[in-house]
Amino acid sequence: MQEKTSLELLSEKISGILEKFETLKEENESLRNELTTLKAEREIKDQEIEKLIDLNAQKDQEIEEIVNKIESMLD
Repeated sequence: MQEKTSLELLSEKISGILEKFETLKEENESLRNELTTLKAEREIKDQEIEKLIDLNAQKDQEIEEIVNKIESMLD
């Protein structure tokens, strides 16, 4: 059996590191894309929540006005 030289071993290790680096780089890009998508979805949901909060405040005001009218009719 032929032993590998130090240069061959080093070359194999460097190749392995480069493969791992490329894999991690691709995974990182994928995670960045997912993060961008999630941030956009969160922004849309935040806007929807804000609309619902405003609508709820309007409804509360309408209820308050109705209650006031009923109370004034009963007095």
